[in-house]
Amino acid sequence: MSDTEAAPGPTGLIPAPVSVTAAPEGGSFTPDTATELAAGPGTGTAERWLRGTVGAALGLPLPPGEPGGSNTVTLAVDPSLAAEAYRLTVTAGGVEIRGGDGAGVFWGAQTLRQLLGPGAYRAAPAAVSTVAALPAGTVEDAPRFGWRGLMLDVARHFTPKNDVLRMLDLLAAHKLNVFHFHLTDDQGWRIEIKRHPKLTEAGAWRPRTKWGHRFSELWDEKPYGGYYTQDDIREIVAYAAERHIRVVPEIDIPGHSQAAIAAYPELGNTDVVDTASLTPWDTWGVNPNVLAPTEETLRFYEGVLEEVLDLFPAEVSPFVHMGGDECPKDQWKESPAAQARIRELGVGDEDGLQSWFIRHFDTWLAARGRRLIGWDEILEGGLAPGATVSSWRGYAGGIEAARAGHDVVMCPEQQVYLDHRQDGGPDEPMPIGYVRTLEDVYRFEPVPPDLEPEAAVRILGTQANVWTEVMQERARVDYQVFPRLAAFAEVAWSALPAPAERDYAGFAARMGAHYPRLDALGVDYRRPEGPRPWQKRPGVKGFPREGAPPNV
Repeated sequence: MSDTEAAPGPTGLIPAPVSVTAAPEGGSFTPDTATELAAGPGTGTAERWLRGTVGAALGLPLPPGEPGGSNTVTLAVDPSLAAEAYRLTVTAGGVEIRGGDGAGVFWGAQTLRQLLGPGAYRAAPAAVSTVAALPAGTVEDAPRFGWRGLMLDVARHFTPKNDVLRMLDLLAAHKLNVFHFHLTDDQGWRIEIKRHPKLTEAGAWRPRTKWGHRFSELWDEKPYGGYYTQDDIREIVAYAAERHIRVVPEIDIPGHSQAAIAAYPELGNTDVVDTASLTPWDTWGVNPNVLAPTEETLRFYEGVLEEVLDLFPAEVSPFVHMGGDECPKDQWKESPAAQARIRELGVGDEDGLQSWFIRHFDTWLAARGRRLIGWDEILEGGLAPGATVSSWRGYAGGIEAARAGHDVVMCPEQQVYLDHRQDGGPDEPMPIGYVRTLEDVYRFEPVPPDLEPEAAVRILGTQANVWTEVMQERARVDYQVFPRLAAFAEVAWSALPAPAERDYAGFAARMGAHYPRLDALGVDYRRPEGPRPWQKRPGVKGFPREGAPPNV
């Protein structure tokens, strides 16, 4: 990794702040070992993070001090500022960060870290001269969206706990505040549920794994799996909360459920398939094995969710994602029991049966003070009044939901699926999907321009999604996510012009200051010039799609 120290300063800030004003009198402030840290009420997360992370990186003890003192970093909550907004002021005597709430102060502290240079991103001091001089002036800033997220699929390939914590740090460094935790799928169940132990004893382990896309002829014959204990989950949630990141757990129903059915065969459609013979799925794609529409299935998942809600407290996780995507209806059409259930419930057809699943858990979660969110297929058959939609197949589902009065998170696959390839060259590892370059992501617009203002207010924000079918380890995730996550973070945070009018050249220049920060953090990102030798996967088939992605 390069140790190049790019010139710090406001021009290198990512995401771009609302405004940067240089002090008329000039001057600067350089923190040193005598610099104190004065933390007012409500700023404890930023105080602990500055002392434990930035202070440790630069060799600065940052002992407690008095607000406004000489050679002091002062943190304060200022109710006159909006939630998550901050004002960072540098004078010759020190730094003051005022935030509209604790989160605002924390985001201001992240900006301070950027101003201090790449050395502030290391785990310990690399050189005596790593502390940068801060130019006197003021940074005013506030986010465009309240939902600025990343979804990480840990079901297809498992992300060890420490790598999840690292990803949370990377989200915080980019002022992202939602971590969508995709915990269950056909290929693995990744969260310990004590009342249903076979979910992890059997459902967390598959016998082998397809190597590459599902059209690949290659296999990794080693058994594969892993899961998070309940204490692991509590640690992850607490770690996220310290960084003002909400965690959205996802328990996928009624499709993408083969791992659960493999563990408890009675959950499947036993009258049309031998569910006892199933194992967690070893390949990729849309799986035909879906949950049976029985009262017993509902009770099973209510038990799962009771433990999930205990692990993800409402103050950190007000939303619970219930999936609802890619649920083939073939088994329900063939199942006499499912057809009898459709008649009994009076839901009309198989789409109505899926809607019945989602509506049940919308009501169940609402009674416990939570909100259901699901992929845009939950619109099919009618959507429960309080449900929120993750619009992934394009913009259309989000537009429909917003116009119907539902909250929406925009995450269209054609724009912000970071598992899609970054370049059309032959060296991209296991190439998937359309080419989405750094510039393409930077020009993504979460709010469709033709959406009426009264519907547009329903767009809570946006998130980038990372599906891990072809991401076997942390380095592969790094390569796909970075540096594009930096462009996405600016889209989610900053009030940018229309896509065609955005200053990509200016963003790319600021990335020149950001790459050394990623280097210091040990992020194995894709370099602008292309993959390094160890990042390639020659001979492993992917599923590239050509041309410009459709705007749907």
